[in-house]
Amino acid sequence: MNISIIDKDILLTIQSFGFVNQRKLMEQSGYSIGSVNKSINSLIEEGMLDQDNKLTKKGRDYIEERSPKNAVILAAGYGMRMVPINTETPKGLLTVDGVPLIERTIEHLHQVGIKDITMIVGFMMEQYDYLVDKYDINMIYNNDYASKNNLHSLALAADRLDRTYIVPCDIWSENNPFSEKEVYSWYMVSDVLDEDSWIRVNRKAELVKVVDEKKRDDLDKIGNRMIGISYVCGEETEILKNMLLEMDKNPLNDESFWEDAAFRKDRMYLNAKVVDHTKTTEVNTYEQLRELDSESRNLENDAIRVAAEELGVNVSGIKNITVLKKGMTNRSFLFTCKDDKYIMRIPGEGTSKLIDRHMEADVYDAIKGKGICDDNVYLNADNGYKITKFIDNSRNCDPLDQGDIEMCMKKLRDFHDMKLSVPHTFDIFAHIDYYEKLWNGASSVYRDYQDTKEKVLSLKDYIDGQDISMGLAHIDSVPDNFMIIEKSEAAGKNMKKDHIKIQLIDWEYAGMQDRYVDLAMFSIYSMYDKDHVDNLIDTYFAVGGQKTDEDIRTRIYVYISMCGLLWSNWCEYKRGLGVDFGEYSLRQYRYAKDYYKLAKERM
Repeated sequence: MNISIIDKDILLTIQSFGFVNQRKLMEQSGYSIGSVNKSINSLIEEGMLDQDNKLTKKGRDYIEERSPKNAVILAAGYGMRMVPINTETPKGLLTVDGVPLIERTIEHLHQVGIKDITMIVGFMMEQYDYLVDKYDINMIYNNDYASKNNLHSLALAADRLDRTYIVPCDIWSENNPFSEKEVYSWYMVSDVLDEDSWIRVNRKAELVKVVDEKKRDDLDKIGNRMIGISYVCGEETEILKNMLLEMDKNPLNDESFWEDAAFRKDRMYLNAKVVDHTKTTEVNTYEQLRELDSESRNLENDAIRVAAEELGVNVSGIKNITVLKKGMTNRSFLFTCKDDKYIMRIPGEGTSKLIDRHMEADVYDAIKGKGICDDNVYLNADNGYKITKFIDNSRNCDPLDQGDIEMCMKKLRDFHDMKLSVPHTFDIFAHIDYYEKLWNGASSVYRDYQDTKEKVLSLKDYIDGQDISMGLAHIDSVPDNFMIIEKSEAAGKNMKKDHIKIQLIDWEYAGMQDRYVDLAMFSIYSMYDKDHVDNLIDTYFAVGGQKTDEDIRTRIYVYISMCGLLWSNWCEYKRGLGVDFGEYSLRQYRYAKDYYKLAKERM
């Protein structure tokens, strides 16, 4: 059987409205009179229509064999772009006109007879539980939602794909986007372009991947805004199932979207369904929710309220909210207010057990006015909320660029030489034990953990025997916390040093400690090998006009071992909260073991 997409649309239109005449069919289908006539002839030839342009049994069976049976709703992810709302409510439960998005979707499915609905849940899964009783839906729990993207979620439901709607949980549609009858597989995109999209409709009405962002030079290479609703039937169902299961086996696909499994090379094997952007949209951000429903109760967010109060505006004055990269400890978002840009920090999962915000406040008091970093606009020592001015023309330190390393080590050394003090100490060994206690009796994922821990703790005698001058140390002195600010309009790493300012930011772990702990921290976060570690140490001494002290090099090796176990234990605690740091976590454990050996050899 060889019928085109247009033929299938015409067949479905006749099934829905009946046949009056070609011109009426043209109005109903949206196709030209020439396309309508061509399709009618094709459908008659295939036996789908009779000579009176009415559906035959073959035509009716063709539609029934491809029409919807069930739906799968994807609701496992964090919805990171919804910061700060996603700290309180999962995206699917955001309300528009008083109705949660997920309930509106389920009601739309019910209206077209789809009652067999499966939801994949993960983040804040408990908040979705009531839907099981209210709508008699099925739930699949994705325990890997923190470390894997929605390709894994859909792979968990691969056996349920059979004439199936696949639906994101965060869709708002003015009209019902589903139908009782479908005749082919499709993927929904908007009629507006979006620079963040990686799928576009080409001139042949196919869905293709956009070219590399750096090579985009015209609108044709910007994607259509992705809605994400799709329908799979026929041979595409088996293709998608097999691709999902095969790709899910490979850890390299942990960050992949399920749409990646719907491509053959650069073309999607699902047809394009383009819809009016004012009628159907994916609610990805606070701003989009506010545009849809300025009265949504989810807009009454504590972080937004605090920002508005501190900056002297109504909540509507907090604009252009954009999520920043999820940090290892916090979530942060960028926003504008009165033409200025700000960053607001919101503590992440379990942070209250890791950070004493009152101690952090003491640190900011100690460094205030010292030229180390800009003063905070707002800091709440009780809940950890922090607002700072956004730094324009800035970038993070590149730990593989020697010029950056020299500038940042000079900044670090100048800070150390101030010999500032605060009332508290960052005790590495105490924190190793404390983070382990936060596992609540769970065993380490590492089989030789106890042996590794005993070896690292044995290094305490060596440290206690050193002549150490304690001062305020940053502790979290990682490349991402060195901000390189370009003072002129010139850009790039070749800028003269007198046109560059360095700020050292994010002081929540800071406390009294040996200054050389900061070099260990920089090294292990950068995942340096030994040559890079040694270069960092040599550079730190060189910017101070000194030759490297080899005894201190040994001491830094000891700190790398200690700090490796410290952050490995920290990662194990965060893993228990559903936050997995992948290779970073494993590398920290390796530092604990490898640098124990190196340090013992030098001792």
